[in-house]
Amino acid sequence: MTGKHSKTVADNWFKNNKVLITLFSAIILLSLAGGFIYHNHLEAQRQATLRYTSKHFNKNVKIFGIKVGGLTINQAVTKINKNAKTAATMTDGKITSMKLDGVQVTDKKEITKYFKKQHTAFPSDKKWNFADSTLKEAKKKLANFYNAKTTYKVGGKTFTLEAKKLFKTVRYYGGQFHFTDTSTLSAKLAKINSEVSTLDKSYSFTTPNGSTINVTNKSYGWAINNKTAIPAIEKALGSDTATVDGANYIYGKGYSTYGTGYTTINNGLGKNYVVVSIKEQKLWVIKNGSVAVTLNDVVTGTAQTSSGSSDATPTGVWYIEYKQSPSILRGTNDDGSSYSSKVNYWMPFTLTGCGLHDASWRTDWSKTAYLKGGSHGCVNIRPSEIKKVWDAVEMHEPVIVYDK
Repeated sequence: MTGKHSKTVADNWFKNNKVLITLFSAIILLSLAGGFIYHNHLEAQRQATLRYTSKHFNKNVKIFGIKVGGLTINQAVTKINKNAKTAATMTDGKITSMKLDGVQVTDKKEITKYFKKQHTAFPSDKKWNFADSTLKEAKKKLANFYNAKTTYKVGGKTFTLEAKKLFKTVRYYGGQFHFTDTSTLSAKLAKINSEVSTLDKSYSFTTPNGSTINVTNKSYGWAINNKTAIPAIEKALGSDTATVDGANYIYGKGYSTYGTGYTTINNGLGKNYVVVSIKEQKLWVIKNGSVAVTLNDVVTGTAQTSSGSSDATPTGVWYIEYKQSPSILRGTNDDGSSYSSKVNYWMPFTLTGCGLHDASWRTDWSKTAYLKGGSHGCVNIRPSEIKKVWDAVEMHEPVIVYDK
């Protein structure tokens, strides 16, 4: 009886609490389902966060002073290249950062390195500030440049050049200095040039016969070449080079554009030169300061042609442009006809083609031949005497022509 009674009681309990049991079971199932759904939601959020942080910078990141928090690598590259200040400029000694328009500051490869350094699985509040080493270098270079000095040696003299006095504004980027205004340096070199250069210079000269005359350099001489000297000085100041040899940055006229007579001896003439007297129709070759060759009867350019013009040999200081043996001289006669003359030795010295050469066709070697029957401007020399002149004269040696 007891067992049957117990079963009946249980059945009645279940029967009476069926709704409650069903409700409880539903609650458990719903809880399990809710937990599963919530877990999936959290997992989805976690995965979304991981995906986000794998492609986006943390919020407190700066690169080259530009905020890139929340940006992708490509977005960061674009923003940095557009806004970053990676160059420096110095004006009157004050150094500031500057932005370079149209210049690529960085690339994806470099920014990817910074991304990996700051990357965390989940968002981080840590602050990152990746500085631009090139900007730091630029500021350091400009600071050193402001106090830089160099010694400029030219024409036997020395000049101290100070960066702070020559350049108002200087920029540094791309690993080098950039000079926006070189007018002060140009003016300084112009002043130095007027003091030391010999091109177009006039001075006293003592002829081999003892006369003192005034001569002017024409093609002979040299002057400071600003186009090459300025970059050399800029480089020297920027690299802390102590001395600039101005001899490497000069120019000249005529056949040689590099300048001639770079010496302080005898007003730049040196000890070796040729002298031609139109009045005396004489020629001397000076070697080591002494007369080595004397020709008493050369013939210079015609003083007055039949047409009333003049083919006189140009006066001034020129230089032997080159030497050629043999050679053919070509030109135009006074009547317009052309001539072609073969010579054994040719030594041109003027900008218009006048030179020293033998003249086998000439029969009149008198002192007055040049007045109406001279050359087209050259200095005619007897064939029997030309070889000793040829042997004594060197290329680029000065030729002084005077009419006194």
